Amino acid sequence: MSAAAGVEHWHRVASSGSNPDDLAEILAEDAVFHSPVVHTPQEGRAKVIAYLSAAGSVLGSDSFQYVREVIDGDNAILEFTNELDGIHVNGIDMIRFNEDGKIVDFKVMVRPMKAMNKLWDMMAAQLEANHSATGGSKK
Repeated sequence: MSAAAGVEHWHRVASSGSNPDDLAEILAEDAVFHSPVVHTPQEGRAKVIAYLSAAGSVLGSDSFQYVREVIDGDNAILEFTNELDGIHVNGIDMIRFNEDGKIVDFKVMVRPMKAMNKLWDMMAAQLEANHSATGGSKK
């Protein structure tokens, strides 16, 4: 499966709210997520689902839109824009797919710094809310 087909599948999942069950279908078991604000990569499907579903909640508004796509082989770069509490967000999703069309690596970069700080605050709150809602324990 090409990255183009994987990107189409990603768009369907993202536009429907990044539901954890839908995310599980498109993520490889050993998927890795690289956050713009967390120092270490988040490894494994469960962690990637947590981050991407939180991002779907935070970024999933009428102002979110992908504005450019570059696809080459197994890789895709998707540029997006959004507005969070009056702050313009510009970012990219760098995604690598395996031969089965599942996401194996997902890296997010965001600019400007004011937008990254706002996203950090909102993502931390959403991850904590999701963690509490699932009855998870802090480690």
